This record gives sequence, structure tokens and C-alpha cells, in this order.
Amino acid sequence: MAVVEEPEQEFKPQKKKPDSEDDKRRKKITPGSLMKALIRPGAGENTPSDGDQVIYHCTIRTLDGVVVESTRAEIGGNGNPKRQVLGKSKIILGLLEGIPTMLNGEVAMFKMKPELHYGEEDCPVSVADGFPKDDELHFESWAFFFDDKSTSYLFAYRISGKSAAGKLIFSHSQGEPYFFTFGKSEIPKGLEMGIGTMSRGEKAVIYVTKEYLTQCPLIPSVEGITEIHFEVELVHFVQVRDVLGDGRLIKRRVRDGRGEFPMDCPLQDSLLHVHYKGMLLNEEKTVFYDTRADDNGQPLEFRSGEGLVPEGFEMCTRLMLPGEIALVTCPPDYAYDKFPRPAKVPEGVYIQWEIELLDYEKQKDWTGFNFREIMDDVEKIKGTGNRLFKEGKYELAKAKYEHVLREFNHVNPQDDDEGKEFSDTRNLLHLNMAACWLKMGEFRKSIEACNKVLEANPAHAKALYRRGMAYMAGGDFEEARADFNKMMTSDKQSEAPAKAALLKLKKEEQETHRRARQQFKGLFDKKPGEIAEAGEEDLGEELSGESHDTGGDGVVLDEDKEHLLEGTDPPRLGIWSRLWPSGRRLITTLGLDRCTIL
Repeated sequence: MAVVEEPEQEFKPQKKKPDSEDDKRRKKITPGSLMKALIRPGAGENTPSDGDQVIYHCTIRTLDGVVVESTRAEIGGNGNPKRQVLGKSKIILGLLEGIPTMLNGEVAMFKMKPELHYGEEDCPVSVADGFPKDDELHFESWAFFFDDKSTSYLFAYRISGKSAAGKLIFSHSQGEPYFFTFGKSEIPKGLEMGIGTMSRGEKAVIYVTKEYLTQCPLIPSVEGITEIHFEVELVHFVQVRDVLGDGRLIKRRVRDGRGEFPMDCPLQDSLLHVHYKGMLLNEEKTVFYDTRADDNGQPLEFRSGEGLVPEGFEMCTRLMLPGEIALVTCPPDYAYDKFPRPAKVPEGVYIQWEIELLDYEKQKDWTGFNFREIMDDVEKIKGTGNRLFKEGKYELAKAKYEHVLREFNHVNPQDDDEGKEFSDTRNLLHLNMAACWLKMGEFRKSIEACNKVLEANPAHAKALYRRGMAYMAGGDFEEARADFNKMMTSDKQSEAPAKAALLKLKKEEQETHRRARQQFKGLFDKKPGEIAEAGEEDLGEELSGESHDTGGDGVVLDEDKEHLLEGTDPPRLGIWSRLWPSGRRLITTLGLDRCTIL
């Protein structure tokens, strides 16, 4: 067999592309001059890059919370978002660097030094006289860009095709309209490009030449055809969104709403008013609930993010515009598997909702509120978080506490009494956050939340107790013992719960050592070839779900202020984590935490 050698090629070094003006500006950024805090997560995985259009609302505040400028109507702006193309539009340096880190729909706060906004030397964006461009400022940005692969459009149209000489090639101009999904290559490329420029009800003739006559189900063969004249009537089109990205939760827009997607869709904590009809996906389309018929015509009212409606229902209403009607097909695990099931809905079935979003009210902005009004609002949100915690919805509860803590950055107590109330409430929120992290098995994050309280008051009994429980759950027994002992000596009223916690800690240690002895019993009596087998047997026992319940915490430090300590047994860790906590951290850091050590 002959070997054919490719001729050698001479590779010339490529010339380095010169820096753009934006690249030169980015080199001015110094560490610490631009900080980002995530307020609301975005969707998907893609972030915008040069050439992408971004649409965003922006509110600029001083570090004291005073609004300097905003595009949002509810904060005094004109309601028109900014529209810019990255790499082409003039934009301040902080957002030039910050927006490419954001996901579609994300809300973030950027803290900028003057040189990162309008105080930049030779800033390309002008600002009105009197603007505090020499001050450090907060820029709250609500960013949207359109690179969403989960959305497609289903078109219905009547169509016929003729050759350039007028000979009829095919016709779908009578009867039911012809349907196709935009972007799925179901019609010739040139025809799809033309239909994309049409509006509903429009009639047009689209001329498509050979190079754009791609083979497709509409025209299986294009051989010998040089040009087709398509007579098209666009009957209607429907937006179709694959919400989960796996084809199970599908939202189809039946009627357009008011405003612009996604800028005018409901946000977290919005109060929504909807009419809906729930149906089974059987031949009869059995209706199991209809707000207009079953609730005296009254719409359903719920606040997003509070777990009051099935997850799939809320996810889809958050993607709707006011006045829009959508048909939602939902899998059981996002409908009624984890939510009270209506009597007529069998277990494990897909269901369909016809939803009309009548309107919604956005979460109140605290700008202009006095201290008492803010604290009253805080109590309502905190109360909702406590309810969600008791229902086992720890992620949603955590989101409520996080929301208040973020907004607390703009609260300024005016006297000592307000300062004490503010400090006590903030500490309680951090401890509630710690309780959520503990329930979710995130022990380190629970400890960090407690540390925020202990930084200001190292003898805070609740914080020491909660941190001790997190240490104990993570297998760090010495750290837990130190916290419980400090709690007992620093606050005499906490002596009884501290002793109870130490007793529980002792039982946990004894149980850990007992299991360790059982785990290694006879291991070193095995021959070398039998060690792996012995290890597998021990691992099987470890994963068998053996339970050693030592009871709940049984401790409430302040019944009136906090109800989250009672019965908060943290998740348990494996034997290696309890015997060698520092080794567990090392193993996790190295990415070996999924390995079995024999």
C-alpha cells in the first residue's frame, strides 16, 4: 500500500490583531474598582459577547441608596430600557465589563469606582451637569439579550409554488393551513427567510432562487428547479417555548400580551392575577378546574416565589406578558407530584393548563419609605420565609431572607432604637439563612452565615448554637464543642440548651466511633486479595440507609422571634467525613470526593 505524503506547508506567524478601543479601556480596570452582587439569577448558560444586542434597565444609586438616575418607570424613569450592541455602542466601562458576565434575565448590582463609570478619563458617554460622577456608585442592571435556543415559532400559512414560467409545482392554498416550525429546516431556507419578515394576515409573493432552495419536507426534490415563486398568506404564528429544555414542559402562546418580552414579564415577588383552566390530556380533554366556573369567576391571586402554585405553573407564568393567553403542557413532577393534587387528577399524568395572565403588581421598592414602613414590610416577607421553611421549601425560604438582606443595604436607621431593631432583625435573618443552609446540607455556608452575626457580637448565643450544630453536622466535633461551651459560659440563660447540645454531641461522637469500629472490624485480618472485597461489603452497609436517630434539637432560644431551631436535625455525613473532617475537605478540594477509599 503506497503512502501518500502531503506536501510540507510553510506556516507564517499571524499578525496579532490590534486592540480595539474597548480592549484598551478594559486595561484601565484595577482590582477592587468593580464589584458585582447577584440579585436574581438568569436563565440558560450563554452570556452576551461582542456583536450581541443587549436590552437592559439600569438604576443608579449612591452608596446611601439615593436614586440618581433610572430607566424604570416605577422609580421615576421613562420606562424605556437601554438598547446597545456590545463592541459597537458607546457604554460606560463598568457595564462594558460587567454585562458580558450576565445571563439572560439576570439582575445584578455593580459597585463602581468613579473611573469605571462617568468619571473615566475620556468617557465616551456624556452625563448631565450635577451628576455625581466623582462618587462611587451602585448600578442595578436588569439585562436581557436574545440568544435563547429554547424558543421557537410555529407558523400556519397557506402557500403555493410556481416555476419562473408559471407552472404550478405544489399547492397548500385550500383547507387547513400548512404548519412549520421556524428554524427547523422544514421549508426551503429562502422561503423561511422571507416569511420571517411577514406579519400576521399578510399576503406576499416570495421569489427564491436555486442557491436558497434547500431540500425539505415541503419540496422533497429541488433537482432541475432554478427558481420558485411562492404565494404565501401568513394565517398566524405561535411562540413555542421549551421551558426545561428537554421537551417536557412546553408553553405555547395562544394570544399576544401587552408589552415587550421579557422586559414586561413578572419578576420574583410579583403579585400575579390569572385565570386558568386545568385539563387532562385525554381524548375528552377533561377539565378538572376552571377559575371562571369553580371560583365564582374570581381570578387566582398569588405571589411568585412563595410556593403557592405548582412549579411548572409558576415557571410559565413568569414568562408571560400581561393579557397573554398560553397553553402549557406540564409533566407530573412539575405539576401535582409535589403539590396537593386535585381529586380528578390521577397520579403520574401529564396535564395541560390554559392560562391567562390578567396583570401583576411588582414588589414594592423601598425608595422613599420611612423606617417603620420598611420594617413592617420586612416582617411580612420574613413571615413568608418562615412559612416556607416549615413547609420544607428551604430554597424558597432562603430566597426571601436573601431578598430582605440585599435591600437592607439601603436602610439607614436614624437613632439608637431604630439601630438596635435593625441590627436584631438583620442578625435574625442571617440565622434563618443559616438554618436553611443547614437543612440543605450546606454546612460551610451555614457557618459563614453565623459568622456574620458573630463578627459583631462574638458571644451571640443563637449564632454560637447554630454554628455549633453546623460544625457537628459536618463532623467537626471539636469546633462544635468549643461553640457550645462558649455559649454556656457567655449566657447563663443558654446553659440548659448548651448542655443538651453537648449531650447530643457526645452521642454523635460515640455513634461515629461505634460505626468506625464496625467499619474496620476484621479488615486487617484479611489476606491482601480479600481487602477489596471486605471494603465493598463495608461500603454496602454504609449506603444501606441504616438510621440512628438521636432526636431533634429540641431547643428554642426565643419562641417569639424564631421558630426555626426546633426539630432541625441536619443531614448526616459518611464515616470518613466524621473520622477525618480535614481530610474530607482535602478530598473535596482535589475532586476525589466521589471516590471510595478502601
